Amino acid sequence: MGAPQIAIEVIGWIAAAIILASYVMLSLGRIEARGYLYQWMNVIGASGFVLNSGYNGALPSAGLNVVWAAMGVFTLFSVWRARQAARAIIP
Repeated sequence: MGAPQIAIEVIGWIAAAIILASYVMLSLGRIEARGYLYQWMNVIGASGFVLNSGYNGALPSAGLNVVWAAMGVFTLFSVWRARQAARAIIP
């Protein structure tokens, strides 16, 4: 196994750890589902899975994680927009 393959595997394992950690923290009430930290963890983790799955030819998994990351980006934007609107209302 060469250095690029090892790097791809390490990225995959780190992505798995990030997504698992985000779910555990959410389940324990440490973070909020519409919070920045949870969404960023999911975007980063899903992106790592896209790289790992795509490299290994697991296209259904790669496709699922593209959608997962896109949902996270969309949620980050909608949370940011809602917080901006709330700040505009409160003087």
